[in-house]
Amino acid sequence: MIIVGLGNVGKKYENTHHNAGFLALDSIAKANQLEFRLEKKLQAYICEYIYQNKKHLLVKPTTYMNNSGIAVKLILDYKKSIDDLFVIYDDLDLQIGTIRIRKSGLAGGHNGIKSIIQYIGSSQFARLRIGIKKEREIDTISYVLSKFSKKEMDIIVNIMSNMPNIIDDLLNNGVDINNIKLCNVTSEYENDIKRMFKMFNISLNIK
Repeated sequence: MIIVGLGNVGKKYENTHHNAGFLALDSIAKANQLEFRLEKKLQAYICEYIYQNKKHLLVKPTTYMNNSGIAVKLILDYKKSIDDLFVIYDDLDLQIGTIRIRKSGLAGGHNGIKSIIQYIGSSQFARLRIGIKKEREIDTISYVLSKFSKKEMDIIVNIMSNMPNIIDDLLNNGVDINNIKLCNVTSEYENDIKRMFKMFNISLNIK
């Protein structure tokens, strides 16, 4: 599987709302003691993740959010097919502390997803969205490029600490769900992810 986290490269974008996808991949890499390397030809930071003797790629495009599709297309051309693609990104329509997994879908106003759809010519790829909904009146661009507040970061840290388990479960079981909404990812969820997946009757199939 090719697991792509969306975000913007550079120190000034660290811990910003729009970099939730990067944070997710960083948490997976850290939990598995992996390091990203820059692949200039693919315009992305990449590391290989071996799970149950199968090789998967973690990918952070260096093309900046609005041109994410450039890197994704290069990697798909070089590595695998669209069936292997799984994208993690932020979603303004979901509350902080909510994640949603879908097999496919439209861009929903997200420029990174718009770019991917444009460059690969399809919206038929699985994705995981991380809620970053605004709690105050602020310009959207300013908000997504702003850093998480302390309150928000406490919630995001919980989500990111669970991300390695979430991805391992997806790799282990596959994805065959439509619009399952997982709300309020907190410490309750932290130690019981498999029970929760069974509770929602999630049976996935993208290996």
